[in-house]
Amino acid sequence: MDAVLFDMDGLLVDTEKVWFEVEAEVVARLGGTWGPEHQEQLVGGSWERSIAYMLRVTGTDVEPSVVGEWLLDGMERRLADGVETMPGALELLRAITDEGVPIALVTSSLRVIADSVLKSVGREHFDIIVTADDVTWTKPHPEPYLTATSLLSVDPARCAVLEDSPNGVASASAAGCRVVAVPSLVSIDPAPGRVVVPSLRHVDVALLRGLIG
Repeated sequence: MDAVLFDMDGLLVDTEKVWFEVEAEVVARLGGTWGPEHQEQLVGGSWERSIAYMLRVTGTDVEPSVVGEWLLDGMERRLADGVETMPGALELLRAITDEGVPIALVTSSLRVIADSVLKSVGREHFDIIVTADDVTWTKPHPEPYLTATSLLSVDPARCAVLEDSPNGVASASAAGCRVVAVPSLVSIDPAPGRVVVPSLRHVDVALLRGLIG
């Protein structure tokens, strides 16, 4: 196994509920209402896609850049108080580090949000970080994971990816990586080159190495 690549929101940290609060707040400012069925449409998606969806749902003509500022401000305010890590996340990061295996963070969030989250998780766990600011195409496109494996100078086929969303799984699979899916808001089915587990507590280094063969 050449490297392990982690998604962030909903996988390492419990930010999906934070995103829901902020999205609902922004949509209310746009004159609409927001429910779980709307949030499910955005899980693992890009910043631009999320904003476009909110504008489409509310039918308003507010500039996308303004909506983006509202979202970013809401997230930064909430993340300033820290964020809860998912069960088993820190233990798994430490175990992989102890094995001397490189670790990357690959997220569709903006760099400023990733930086805020890493104050709780710990920047020291990651050899590289790839955010939406570092790619032209975000998940489900393979570019985020291909960028990470290129920066690490490793073979995607010898890398294990941990993801919680269908978009993230599609991105990692298209890049040629092996995948462990830990579904958060949207269900994910097992498939060749992919295992599905209920939480990171069910993942260890042996399982990840077993994916590579």
